[in-house]
Amino acid sequence: MPLPRLKEYLDRNNIKYVVISHSPAYTAQGIAGLAHIPGKELAKTVIVKLDGQLVMAVLPATFHVDLEMLRKATNARTATLASEEEFKGRFPECETGAMPPFGNLYDLPVFADETLTKDKEIAFNAGSHRELIRMAWEDFRMLADPKIIRFAAGRTAKAA
Repeated sequence: MPLPRLKEYLDRNNIKYVVISHSPAYTAQGIAGLAHIPGKELAKTVIVKLDGQLVMAVLPATFHVDLEMLRKATNARTATLASEEEFKGRFPECETGAMPPFGNLYDLPVFADETLTKDKEIAFNAGSHRELIRMAWEDFRMLADPKIIRFAAGRTAKAA
């Protein structure tokens, strides 16, 4: 079952979404393959520390976070990947690494890479390594209110 907190939030806001169940998978590209979703439409959530503060960086699964681009785009002095130890307590009802990209539910700022704006729909982990939620990009943008900037670079795997 998708994360109850997220499902309640989407339902309360009358958002149309689909829950996609799949075999357990722990990498964004693995999930995309199992769920038959192009990697560019699967949004992965990466927890980053900007000047020591946790933030969510949301980008297509086929890319990786360019920390220097993110640092410059946010006018931060430092940008580092957060360790699991630094963030897992922030998402107690989520499996580690399967956080949905709704920082507003966890009191975290959200930065979304501009490449996501080109998709009509996005899919993302629903709090577990076995379920995704797929919904309209515009609905995600309205609810999560991410700051749209450019910070994704390269292809982490074959292009989808």
